Amino acid sequence: MPDTAMDEVRSRVRDIIRRSGWSQRAFSAEIGMEPTKLSKALTGTRRFTAQELIAIAETAGVTVHWLLNGTDDATTVAASPRTDPRERARRHTVASPAPGLTPDAGPEHSRKRQIIDAAWTLIAERGYHAVRVADIAAVCGTSTATVHYHFPTLRDLLVEAQRSSVKQAFDRQVAVLHSIEDLHARLLRLIELQLPHPGKLRMEWSIWLQVWTSATLDPEMQELHTESYRRWHETMQQTLVEGQRSGVFGDFDTEEMTKRLTSLIDGLGIKVVTGMPGRTLDDMRETLHSVVARDILRS
Repeated sequence: MPDTAMDEVRSRVRDIIRRSGWSQRAFSAEIGMEPTKLSKALTGTRRFTAQELIAIAETAGVTVHWLLNGTDDATTVAASPRTDPRERARRHTVASPAPGLTPDAGPEHSRKRQIIDAAWTLIAERGYHAVRVADIAAVCGTSTATVHYHFPTLRDLLVEAQRSSVKQAFDRQVAVLHSIEDLHARLLRLIELQLPHPGKLRMEWSIWLQVWTSATLDPEMQELHTESYRRWHETMQQTLVEGQRSGVFGDFDTEEMTKRLTSLIDGLGIKVVTGMPGRTLDDMRETLHSVVARDILRS
């Protein structure tokens, strides 16, 4: 990223800190970043890493895309969410460049995010039907009334857990992929970012599996799943289209190849996550890389 563009990123981060009501040291603690590293990044003596941009965006309630470009509508390496005109207008008002953060809104925003994070973790680890609101409140060190104030039902929290997973994936893709110009390398990295690695990515897969189950019976969850999956599909297709235009990828129907790749990732991922014998992360990666080498790269 050019220095002028990074200067704009630093300016947005400084504005986020000012609007949050936190001191710079308190904000660094909130995002899990050493105060000296934050200070150096803000003064330009070091660059923000991808993980730091993700943490800042998560804490501030914005996207990495917004941090990098100042708008969620700019073309980027991953598909953006579709919003109605009123929501787009709200996003672009000068008075609210960083949603959720005003000089007196930091603690309240932090509490809501804490509840979502706790629900996300518990649902991923235990399963939606095994989690109670009291469990979430206990993790947050608050009351069930506080949880219900923000989220009236447990189902609301499953919806937010899925939205959180989609945002995490989008932020991760933009933060990691935006600086990779080689389309072959970018495609392989995009695939790697979707593999069910142990830890947070495996937990994301757990959330997805539960949303898939709910979507088979619940029309509203089906709508949420459809929009969430659209972004994944369009991100993959966009990468394939760019690869063809650059001459790196061969001549194929990008829509059909996108369906094939995303379905293959889904199917292999489910087998890995559910512990099917002989289906490992390395095996999944090898299969996907062989498809890219054989059917996607220009021969």
